[in-house]
Amino acid sequence: MAQIYAVIATGGKQYRVSPGQVIDVERLPGEKGSPVELGEVLLVVDGGRIVAGQAALDRARVRATIVNQCRQRKTIVFKYKSKVRYRRKRGHRQPYTRLMIDEIGGGGKNGT
Repeated sequence: MAQIYAVIATGGKQYRVSPGQVIDVERLPGEKGSPVELGEVLLVVDGGRIVAGQAALDRARVRATIVNQCRQRKTIVFKYKSKVRYRRKRGHRQPYTRLMIDEIGGGGKNGT
């Protein structure tokens, strides 16, 4: 069976995804279990066939399901200036969405 994968862009980052893969992306709207369609597809590879070019990729879609809405581990932000008694400690937890990639399609001439 030929391997199919795509390169998508979401949240200012690019991801290489294939069906059945679970990825963490920047927070997307939606509830747990709801479907999401990622439309900004940069490249689709279906076996040995590479689909690129703006006209073909406008039809390409990656369908996924929201597995969970989470927050990352806490990152400590510590500001310090020597000799002036300036210290600030803050924590930050970035929200993200965990997605299960269901299907990649629509990039080819025959609709696959």
